Amino acid sequence: MFIRQLDYLVTLAREKHFARAAEACCVSQPALSAGIRHLEEELGVSIVQRGQRFQGFTPEGERILDWARQTLAAWEGLRQEASIARTLLTGTLRLGAIPTTMPIVSLLTGPYRAAHSELCQRVESLSTEEIIRRLDDFELDLGLTYLEDQRLEGFRILPLYRERYVLLARDPASVSDLKEMSWQAAAELPLCLLTPNMQNRRIIDAAFRRANAQPRVVVETDSVFALYSHVRCAELFSIVPHSLLCLFEMREELAAIPLTPELNRAIGLIALDHDPLSPMVAAAWAVTQTLDLEARFNAVISGAYQPIRTNE
Repeated sequence: MFIRQLDYLVTLAREKHFARAAEACCVSQPALSAGIRHLEEELGVSIVQRGQRFQGFTPEGERILDWARQTLAAWEGLRQEASIARTLLTGTLRLGAIPTTMPIVSLLTGPYRAAHSELCQRVESLSTEEIIRRLDDFELDLGLTYLEDQRLEGFRILPLYRERYVLLARDPASVSDLKEMSWQAAAELPLCLLTPNMQNRRIIDAAFRRANAQPRVVVETDSVFALYSHVRCAELFSIVPHSLLCLFEMREELAAIPLTPELNRAIGLIALDHDPLSPMVAAAWAVTQTLDLEARFNAVISGAYQPIRTNE
């Protein structure tokens, strides 16, 4: 009732006429007049100058009118906030991710679900080319990919981390407990790498070419999980982004050795640059901005010279 009385007061100030103010408030004129009188009684001051017609406000009434406007504005803000809070974000968020980021996508989808429990998510492993095409065709909402690509001009971009490449080995002894390794030395090892059609492999091949080294690739696969399996069970070596160490951190007897010179590439989230963003994309974007994947991945690689064991 108190909010309604303040509304009567502000409306009367705007209309400067009791009948019109009552009509605007969808009440009878006696009801509006009674409401204002009750407000005066509650506050113990005269607010409206009485007469046959509306004659204005008393000096005290003018000051109360200012507070009434502020209170109604705050009330409207509170109502909007409550409306947002009780509105559950629903639907399916469609995310395309390049293969080497698939193992860490859960570091995004987990926080998304925590913030919006009714939101469904669909994640697909796709090339950068396919991610761009599907975003343009409105078949995806978000993409997780390399950012150093001229085709991304015109997209909204959110950098997440720099992908740093390491040699993955069965145990430190297999590489003589080295703290780092050159690309030339890595080329002499029996390697399991992704297939040549994949962007990650093209990046690695380019690094070997810059080092004037020909890698000894004995197994090729299109699966990141197969890379781990061949290192773990077939006594091979692989070259992987350091972000994947989060996936392997609970496995036994793995060693990751940084390669020199360092090779790194920017990874981030992309979306069509529409304004405003759809509520679903805007919500996911806002959650992603709170994450610090760079620090998490760098913390893992800082201890990568030791075997990664389950009891640690």
